Amino acid sequence: MTRLLLGVTLERICKAVLLLCLLHFVIIMILYFDVYAQHLDFFSRFNARNASRAHPFSNSSRPNSTVPSYGPAGAEALSPSAKPGTNQSATEKPLQPCQETPPGLVGRLLIEFSSPMSMERVQRENPDVRQGGKYTPPDCLPRQKVAILIPFRHREHHLKYWLHYLHPILRRQKVAYGIYIINQFGEDTFNRAKLLNVGFLEALKDDEEYDCFIFSDVDLIPMDDRNLYRCYEQPRHFAIGMDKFGFRLPYAGYFGGVSGLSKSQFLKINGFPNEYWGWGGEDDDIFNRISLNGMKVSRPDIRIGRYRMIKHERDKHNEPNPQRFTKIQNTKMTMKRDGISSLQYRLVEVSRQPMYTNITVEIGRPPPRLARG
Repeated sequence: MTRLLLGVTLERICKAVLLLCLLHFVIIMILYFDVYAQHLDFFSRFNARNASRAHPFSNSSRPNSTVPSYGPAGAEALSPSAKPGTNQSATEKPLQPCQETPPGLVGRLLIEFSSPMSMERVQRENPDVRQGGKYTPPDCLPRQKVAILIPFRHREHHLKYWLHYLHPILRRQKVAYGIYIINQFGEDTFNRAKLLNVGFLEALKDDEEYDCFIFSDVDLIPMDDRNLYRCYEQPRHFAIGMDKFGFRLPYAGYFGGVSGLSKSQFLKINGFPNEYWGWGGEDDDIFNRISLNGMKVSRPDIRIGRYRMIKHERDKHNEPNPQRFTKIQNTKMTMKRDGISSLQYRLVEVSRQPMYTNITVEIGRPPPRLARG
């Protein structure tokens, strides 16, 4: 009898425990679904509130990532003026100035020229670049407006690689920029410095708000996006460590490859010389002009100012200038009369391509050399 009573008691205890476990399970499930529903509601409201501020490149860590664009067309589609019925706050905060050191920089980059490159690929990789090769950061106010000028003739292959690497770098640097290819018309002797003078004037015709000018050869690619393409208190020399020079500055007064001057600095030195026909000498003349006008050249850290050059044969009609050494010695006497103030050229064509603006100009030919004796 005692065993029977004990068995009945144990059975009742087991049923009670089972009911308690079932009740506990039901309560846990109710609480779980309630919290889950609250999370869904929170995130849906959070995403709706921030959708207009989202930007695909704000935290990109890949140098040439191809993500959906919220560029000019996308921004227009999401803006309050484009959609009056949106539930955005009328007191949304205005854009803040871009940070001195942009947060999305990658640092050291892998630069190679073995992969095939096409202009179609460059366009796919940069869907938010506007016609003519222009871009403005959508999430902050840029501190400068930069015109990037490239002296050019018969370098289409190099240009594709340059655009492929530089557009993503410049976007990560939060630069408001336009890219101008200054194409020398005809087959006369090449004149790099005169083309850059033309680019300065033509870029300002296109947009008078440019206050910074970067002068770059088309075959030089920066190896670190911390080498910021902007203007500084002193004229800037960016390409201080090219691979062809063993990543060292070849000599103290070297100012070639890639440099930058503000509008006021450029005008102070009367621009660049117009009389350096052929290869060499013009960048040393520019260095002299800077020094003679009481300015100093600034440079990035040697670890950051590294560049890779696209290997190529020397262009035809760009042979070394035999008069360059004599001209460099006379910069003090010639810089007031030879420069932006004496520039003459004929504008042949302006063509706005998707990734750049092409400006074709006729700049004349070198004067005939005097016969000896």
